[in-house]
Amino acid sequence: MMHKKKIAALVTLAAFVTLSVAAVKAPSQKNGSSGQVQKERNLKVLPKNISDEKLDSIMQTYNTGLGVKCEFCHVKSKVFQDQFDYASDAEPMKENARKMMEMTIHLNKTYFNFDKTIDPAYLKTITCKTCHQGEPFPPEH
Repeated sequence: MMHKKKIAALVTLAAFVTLSVAAVKAPSQKNGSSGQVQKERNLKVLPKNISDEKLDSIMQTYNTGLGVKCEFCHVKSKVFQDQFDYASDAEPMKENARKMMEMTIHLNKTYFNFDKTIDPAYLKTITCKTCHQGEPFPPEH
């Protein structure tokens, strides 16, 4: 009788652990073209089908161009404090960054889009660094 109670307790404990892990798993979605699972996204300016590698590369250029780190536009995850919640819009600077992205895309598309096969979001003639010169806010001239 005692043996059955121990097994029942272990099965119950294993079920709770499994459900707990499933409950805190980072949100993800399928990438339609490749079928790969990726982190939740909240892209409003960049192409929705951008690869993780291209997105990371673009974000690195923003870090360099503004001399900032990810927390300038992104908040920490409420679940995993050592990670960012990239999909969250809680940091107001993120919306400002989107406006700046739209501005540079417009400038590149209007004045420097010589190869129409390239998405204007990927053009690099005018970048954050053009005006910001490695500073979070452009120097006043």
